Amino acid sequence: MNIIVTGASKGVGFQTVLRLNDNPQNKLVAIARNSDLLTGLKNLAKYPENIQTIVFDLRNFSLYKSELLKNILLAIESVDVLINNAGLLINKSFEAQSEEDFNLQMEVNFKVPFMLTQLLLPYFNTNAHVLNISSMGGVQGSAKFKGLSTYSSSKAALAVLTECLAEEFKDKGIKSNCLALGATQTEMLAEAFPGYIAPMSAVDMGKYVADFAISGHKYFNGKILPVAITTP
Repeated sequence: MNIIVTGASKGVGFQTVLRLNDNPQNKLVAIARNSDLLTGLKNLAKYPENIQTIVFDLRNFSLYKSELLKNILLAIESVDVLINNAGLLINKSFEAQSEEDFNLQMEVNFKVPFMLTQLLLPYFNTNAHVLNISSMGGVQGSAKFKGLSTYSSSKAALAVLTECLAEEFKDKGIKSNCLALGATQTEMLAEAFPGYIAPMSAVDMGKYVADFAISGHKYFNGKILPVAITTP
């Protein structure tokens, strides 16, 4: 399979790529901003020759066609799976959130998946899978936390986009699903909530995301699926 993973340099994205790389038949495009961390990813990979890394800031929307797409197509000619994993969390009270904080989180968590999926649409194979990585904070009725108003709202937007894409792509044979992850021990979580220990490791969550990316669309389409061991 030809698979693209964003936010591949850390956390769940990093572990997802490693899990997918266990299968030598998978060709992977790993996208992130940090070249050193992407090099570290390839160093840990079982089949590093099957991973093409792209150093790119996904907020540079004006360079999507001229640079990002060009580099993707040098690695793969078509797309079977797109995992929109890149995310940004800024833990600040509602009144302290600046316009920049708002724009950054909405861009990374919502606009990037929207624009990247649109960019790649002509290159999706039949029965391709768009997998959006959201958060339990973006699920209606779930527990909410102070400081995450913008983050949770952006992830809720991504979840609804998933439902919309399933309808938009109905006649194209492309499936769209969303995994709303519960607290997972990642660098992003540790920075936002120092001292908090999540119940799920990035390694375990990465394995789950990778497996679902490959086979989940055989059973689900347009679904927002909570992935958490805590309640509510």
